[in-house]
Amino acid sequence: MILSAHNIRKRFADLDVLKGIDLEMQQGDVVAILGPSGSGKTTLLRCLNFLERADEGILTMDGADIDLHRATHREIVRVRRKTAFVFQNYNLFQNKTVLQNVTLGLTVGARMRRDEAEATALEMLRKVGMADRLKHYPSQLSGGQQQRVAIARALATKPEIIYFDEPTSALDPELIGEVLSVMRDLAVEGMTMLVVTHEMDFARNVSSSILFMDGGEVIERAPSRQFFEQPREARSQEFIRSILQR
Repeated sequence: MILSAHNIRKRFADLDVLKGIDLEMQQGDVVAILGPSGSGKTTLLRCLNFLERADEGILTMDGADIDLHRATHREIVRVRRKTAFVFQNYNLFQNKTVLQNVTLGLTVGARMRRDEAEATALEMLRKVGMADRLKHYPSQLSGGQQQRVAIARALATKPEIIYFDEPTSALDPELIGEVLSVMRDLAVEGMTMLVVTHEMDFARNVSSSILFMDGGEVIERAPSRQFFEQPREARSQEFIRSILQR
């Protein structure tokens, strides 16, 4: 088991956003988190990586239990060294080149030598098809290209798990395919990924399993094809019907 989480709860004011979420992932799993807007999908990802502090819950990684509410700075750093986060709006530094965006976390965060960091960055930029844009700034790139740089930045830290928060939602329709193609390649290579997405083709044909959420709860979890072809829960069936109608 590469990751296990139990009873994750999060409340904003008087709204219960997460109502006791459990999650388990094995090495190489690609889990797609589906559900309507406001169901708690992004909040779950952010709590797992301490971008939000959960009110309750236990995260287990490498056999160590971490209290998501009371985690120390050292514990948070330990988790983040094993994970990477790809945001829907890229979160690139606008005043830095493509190469600098990927190397910064390696030289500053991991204290890697610059030449080693640049070699790692170049390897990852080649993997996502962006090695010919090293000296470009984010403003000179399309949204799809920026997201591929963001994925290269995530890969450069050699994470055990990558969290993707709706990585194509900010893209024009014609640019979505290039990002999904990179993610498909990562899945084939065995990268463990937890993906909040509205891309149903990716969820059905690339992910290994589905976590379907609504109202802050997990309604159904199932192998991907089973979820789309034979959903068990009435709410899941309604969700699939709405997709087919669109």
